[in-house]
Amino acid sequence: MLRLGTHEFETNEPLIMAIVNRTPDSFYDRGATFRDEPALDRVEQAVSDGAAIVDIGGVKAGPGDEVTVREEIDRTVGFVAEVRRRFPKLVISVDTWRHEVGEAVCAEGADLLNDAWGGVDPALAEVAARHSAGLVCTHVGRAQPRTRPHRVGYADGAVMSDILRGTLGLAGRAVEVGVRPDGILIDPGHDFGKSTRHSLEATRRLDEMVETGWPVLVSLSNKDFVGETLDRPVTERLIGTLATTAVSAWLGARVYRVHEVAETRQVLEMVAAIAGRREPAVARRGLA
Repeated sequence: MLRLGTHEFETNEPLIMAIVNRTPDSFYDRGATFRDEPALDRVEQAVSDGAAIVDIGGVKAGPGDEVTVREEIDRTVGFVAEVRRRFPKLVISVDTWRHEVGEAVCAEGADLLNDAWGGVDPALAEVAARHSAGLVCTHVGRAQPRTRPHRVGYADGAVMSDILRGTLGLAGRAVEVGVRPDGILIDPGHDFGKSTRHSLEATRRLDEMVETGWPVLVSLSNKDFVGETLDRPVTERLIGTLATTAVSAWLGARVYRVHEVAETRQVLEMVAAIAGRREPAVARRGLA
């Protein structure tokens, strides 16, 4: 059972986490939701399309202009409060690695802290524990926030061994400091501290993460490993993203952090039907 906010989600229930960037320089939308009203419209559309979670981020993942703690708080906290007011039951996640930001957004109603930089600030887990919020434990290897991988390698080429060691270690520490076990997710961290081949291996071996018993979150949407695999720019990575989503769903991932909610929902519903976990929406063929 996964419990986030006021919701308890069944074991086989796939969940869509819609990305809402409160940044002027995101790699994908180039600041389309930096201002409040477009960002709120994005939340409303995402919910209408089937998102169970929104993930609000105030700092882009890649290199760029410095964003101070104060600026990240200014970009996220008031927005979290407004989303909570408009959508009382929606699961709100905030993408941050900083405990000061985590403290401020949890005070305004955030349900989940998406620590995409793998515990670089150990105090973030303690914030989640204090507020009874969930926590995403992500593998980034030895990468530091907002850096790109450079000549990254793993012993014997076994990136999955490092992913399991890293995420399980973070999850174990989270439990030790008081984070609710039913609010913890693990994330292989596609692209983060990894080459394209590492991210592909992480995908095809995703069932090894699922077998740990922790719910697995994947953040695949339009990432560089998709672009390099197919030699496509950011604007042409949807098909590759959805193919990777289907494989991840078949292997048992639970939460999908995405830009395109409606398309992802169709993929997840189709995979669930093939797996026998969902009935077809309509089944008339051959019955008349």
